Amino acid sequence: MIILITGASHTGKTLLAQKLLEKYKYPYLSIDQLKMGLIRSGQTELTPYDDDKLTAYLWDILKEMIKTAIENDQNLIVEGCYIPFDWKNSFDADYLAQIKYICLIMSEKYINSHFSDIVNFGNVIEKRLSNAPNMDEIIQDNQEYLRGCLRYGLDYFLIDDEYDLERYCI
Repeated sequence: MIILITGASHTGKTLLAQKLLEKYKYPYLSIDQLKMGLIRSGQTELTPYDDDKLTAYLWDILKEMIKTAIENDQNLIVEGCYIPFDWKNSFDADYLAQIKYICLIMSEKYINSHFSDIVNFGNVIEKRLSNAPNMDEIIQDNQEYLRGCLRYGLDYFLIDDEYDLERYCI
């Protein structure tokens, strides 16, 4: 089984991946770590700020890693924001049957009423080197993920009232 976890920044992707690792003992791959390894090693001239270009670049690598894991009957959790909305086009039906997609989306209402929690829990699994998040950017990013999921007919978990991580642990 391959589990893809995506969503906007600060939605809890890494925390969910960690919880699933603990529950199912599936290893997980952080797309951010792959990204930074490729950037820091000079394998690409892209920067951490080239999001659209990074999605295409990283997905070319990730989809082949996912296929290899499926072919080898291995379980893997892949988490990060660099999973394109048209990801299903990269796989035939046999592969798709082995992939579970999870997109975490926070509603504007949730972000407005829990923004301090979002900021405070930003480092619960990993130490972030960037500045504190901007509320308007988080709202905009989550709305973009919602539009993408709706456009491509993808399942998503809408975090609207309370953040219940156990609900997402499949």
